[in-house]
Amino acid sequence: MARKLGILGGSGLYEIEGLEDAAWQEVETPWGKPSDAFFTGRLGGLDLVFLPRHGRGHVHAPSDVPYRANIDAMKRLGVTDILSISACGSFREGMAPGHFVAVDQFIDRTVGRPSSFFGSGCVAHVSMAHPVCDRLRSAAIAAASAAGATVHDGGTYLAMEGPQFSSLAESRMYRESWGADIIGMTNMPEAKLAREAEICFATLGMVTDYDSWHPDHGSVDIRDILATLAANAGHARATVAAMPEHLGHETPCPCGCDRALEHAIMTAPGARDPQRLARLDAVAGRVLS
Repeated sequence: MARKLGILGGSGLYEIEGLEDAAWQEVETPWGKPSDAFFTGRLGGLDLVFLPRHGRGHVHAPSDVPYRANIDAMKRLGVTDILSISACGSFREGMAPGHFVAVDQFIDRTVGRPSSFFGSGCVAHVSMAHPVCDRLRSAAIAAASAAGATVHDGGTYLAMEGPQFSSLAESRMYRESWGADIIGMTNMPEAKLAREAEICFATLGMVTDYDSWHPDHGSVDIRDILATLAANAGHARATVAAMPEHLGHETPCPCGCDRALEHAIMTAPGARDPQRLARLDAVAGRVLS
């Protein structure tokens, strides 16, 4: 199966330039309406699907993003790989504003967001020990480097609920006790849902600030964040443009992302709820059919 790249654009990245046969496409899902229409086309010979996570005009707060609808729709469009490009704060001096971080681990501190397609009537447990597809992550590092960005290979992303930024005590705890490297508000439950949908997933965190721990920077200033986002946007678009050269065509995924549900379904076939199964037609149809 040919690879098809999905891009989830975060704060500062609301459009992709240079797509051939480009068009906005609406997608209906059993999980509600996605964040926006999907911008589809071809880039360097690669089929690409772009979704502005917060919607054009930044209308969805982090807690209100329709994560399940977004990932389900990506699956319906045939996406095999999702690259999430997300603004974040940094807990490390060396991961400075303007730098990119190729995340390899997550800590999920979100609350109240539906984090699974499964539940009563069809229970499943996927592994999140290694939540990022290393093949896709390596491609993202190569593409961002080719785009001229400073990229850090590896880092733990702490997903907070938001929409407020961290208190000083929280920032110090995440940095000193928990060992997190960057902090953001959107990549969970995205990574979990992508794994359940058997889609390869990777994150490039675009550092905008030092959260509130840094003695020389104080509290987060939204004006500084917006200025850094504007500067980062060019590197982000150039990274996407370079992805076709580095993504490759290897199938199946050597990390096993595209087979995550192989042994994950726990509910016996005769006990599965038909209504739940109907909603899982896209994300889990391969193993439930």
